[in-house]
Amino acid sequence: METRLIPTLICIGIVIAVFSLMWLGWRNRQRRQENLPTLAVVPAGYDQRASTIGVPGTYVATTVMGDWLDRVAVHSLGVKAKATVLVYEDALIISREGAHDLFIPVTDIIAVRTEAGMSGKFVEKDGLVMVSWQHGQAKLDTGFRTQFAEHKPMLLQEICTIAPHAAQELPSL
Repeated sequence: METRLIPTLICIGIVIAVFSLMWLGWRNRQRRQENLPTLAVVPAGYDQRASTIGVPGTYVATTVMGDWLDRVAVHSLGVKAKATVLVYEDALIISREGAHDLFIPVTDIIAVRTEAGMSGKFVEKDGLVMVSWQHGQAKLDTGFRTQFAEHKPMLLQEICTIAPHAAQELPSL
């Protein structure tokens, strides 16, 4: 019995140390990103307007543009959630369960493309819809995984329709 106590305590200590370091890392990341402005609130009236398309899926995360490992930790942008992307003629709204909705005006969209993965999620080639956008002075990448594969081309097409300046070379899906 005593021979198991010391290894058990060592294992518990290692687990506590790992979780403590993860927490410190996340807190330091939040501190480093605290100058990122708060998210825009969805303007009144959007809930009554009909979107051109609504696609269910998973909000993966938001990272600093071009660095798929630099997850944004503030404003719940780094937290994976079930979501629905709603496309309007002048904006994109990602309605997230358990987090604030993400409102992206069409003028802030920089690019739309597909990727195989980003921080927290790696899937098949071209499995994620990636929207690059400007938020304050920051340029961000937001990843979304559609629930059904057949919805991905429709979503990409709708985003390219409202933001033709953002269209990238997209794969034939």
